[in-house]
Amino acid sequence: MSSAPKLPENNSNLPVDASVALPASDNVAADLRGFGPLGVLAIFIILGINLLGFPLGGLLVLLWAWRSHTPWSEIGYVQPESWTRTFAIGITIGIAFKLFMKVIVMPLLGAPPINQTYHYLAGNSAALPGILFTLIVSAGFGEETVFRGYLFERLGKLFGSGVSAKTSIVLLTAGLFGLAHYHDQRLAGAEQATITGIVFGTIFAVTGRIWMTMIVHLAFDFTAVAIIYWNLEIGTAHLVFK
Repeated sequence: MSSAPKLPENNSNLPVDASVALPASDNVAADLRGFGPLGVLAIFIILGINLLGFPLGGLLVLLWAWRSHTPWSEIGYVQPESWTRTFAIGITIGIAFKLFMKVIVMPLLGAPPINQTYHYLAGNSAALPGILFTLIVSAGFGEETVFRGYLFERLGKLFGSGVSAKTSIVLLTAGLFGLAHYHDQRLAGAEQATITGIVFGTIFAVTGRIWMTMIVHLAFDFTAVAIIYWNLEIGTAHLVFK
């Protein structure tokens, strides 16, 4: 005599992924993901730290994502289909974009050929390790995590995910990105950062992945450092417009 078929077991005791479902009693996580006092305070702290030039924003975003049980994918931390292709495309775009900005765009905007803020890097091999480490931590990781990952998630919850909404988010975050560079690089730095913010934001809006923007950003900044270090700023800026 055959045994009766086994009924499905009750899986209510199985662990639930915290990034998918919030614990019913975790009011702090819910508040952080909302736009009440705690959620707005988190935005002001994370964004304010970046606008003041402190390189802690990226770490605070990861802390916010962990504590609010926000899925990593919602801030762009999604593994690319191919790391090799992502690096190759990102590096190519970053280098070409920096040269285009230095040779064409910034001269048309009337920017001085020399970036006085970072001119101390010219021929200064002792300063290279420090500035490259800062760019990786503060720019590539920190700024992209804040201005693309975090702000796109926050503003996306308010504006939606349509084309017009994403366009508004790209422009708004680019403006904030430019403002964050005004304190140390003044108008020329803010103009360049706003334009790069539009490009980086567009890449992120299209791909939904933060790794490409990180690599493009790093390649852009490393190229800028190379131009300054080898004392090529004036020649590069006057390559087309004398």
